[in-house]
Amino acid sequence: MNLNDYFDPVSLDRPQQKFLTEKSVFGRNIITHTPDGPIRDLQHFNLALIGVPEERNSPNKGCSKAPDKIRSKLYELIKPNSRLKIIDLGNLKIGDAVNDTYFGIRDIVTELITRNVFPVFIGGTQDLTYGTFLAFRKHKKIVSLVTVDSKIDLTNDIKKFDSQSYLGKIIFKKGVAAVNYTNIGDQVCLVDQKDVDQLKKSFYDTYRLGVIRTNLKETEPVLRDANMISIDIGSVKQADAPGQYNPSPNGFYADEICQISRYAGLSDNLASFGLYEVNPEFDRENQTVHLAAQMIWYFIDGFSRKTVEQPNIKPEEFTQYIIHLNEVKQELVFYKSEKTNRWWLRNPFLRKNTQYHTYIACSYNDYMKASNQEIPDRWWKAFQKFN
Repeated sequence: MNLNDYFDPVSLDRPQQKFLTEKSVFGRNIITHTPDGPIRDLQHFNLALIGVPEERNSPNKGCSKAPDKIRSKLYELIKPNSRLKIIDLGNLKIGDAVNDTYFGIRDIVTELITRNVFPVFIGGTQDLTYGTFLAFRKHKKIVSLVTVDSKIDLTNDIKKFDSQSYLGKIIFKKGVAAVNYTNIGDQVCLVDQKDVDQLKKSFYDTYRLGVIRTNLKETEPVLRDANMISIDIGSVKQADAPGQYNPSPNGFYADEICQISRYAGLSDNLASFGLYEVNPEFDRENQTVHLAAQMIWYFIDGFSRKTVEQPNIKPEEFTQYIIHLNEVKQELVFYKSEKTNRWWLRNPFLRKNTQYHTYIACSYNDYMKASNQEIPDRWWKAFQKFN
């Protein structure tokens, strides 16, 4: 595959040096696909930035301008960890039809994963998540998808497919291996209860905004088990991100969404990250594109610091805790990493020949609940799903 056939080069002015020296800025410390510098061998790169100026399957007209706007702000930030080798591939050439764009994303993700290069997508609209999913399906991978959104992008019309209904084609299509789905940050006033009930019936999870904001750290285990993460900027409140098509006065604060992005980067299972729905035409003084750039920066910062670990790989680096739950007559086995202080719960419901994780990412709170003879939600949901 010649990646130059898929991408338009980056054409941006030199980053303005407002508060950092020229040598220390992000844009001066990565390799960029430019008109004079084509894409060459990806062998030594860890991460690739990909702009996707696609908006045809959405009412959010104007968000196709977001990739270059976000990129310009990202380039002005401090350089990433020097251990990371990053390439900006440019903007994906959109196809004659929107489906061509989805298949183009599929091909790109397949190629990058094969080369062990992590793709970071800058949208564009959130239906582009479907293109990434196609790559996982092509390789017959079981997908664990996490979205961060104020709404649940579903519809009762099975023929409809756009940025506000794309999820159905991923999580409810027959024969599709998308067995794990979670949304973080949905707002009760914006979500049809029928959609929530439909998700619960299929053993998918939702974490309401009000619940998750009481302890933002509880998002970390959810994100740790994901291999696809898709963030809608609409999950952020309007005051902090005015550049969105359908804003809400409620939502995550700017610092909270940056923390969530960093947790995403720390995930050692993740294979794709995307940020979507930023619309510069509704923005005020580039506030939203600046926030989006910082979200990507914090994701990359987390990515550079992640630790690949599982209790079965180096058991000597974990402490095991066994709790007997009298009510359900079950033994819960927890593992705490002495290196990162992260927690796991052994999945006792595995079937033979399954690709599910042997261990469920969890938190210290789950362990404390079990210690108090309370059934942790993560254990209960696993029990329902596997039985």
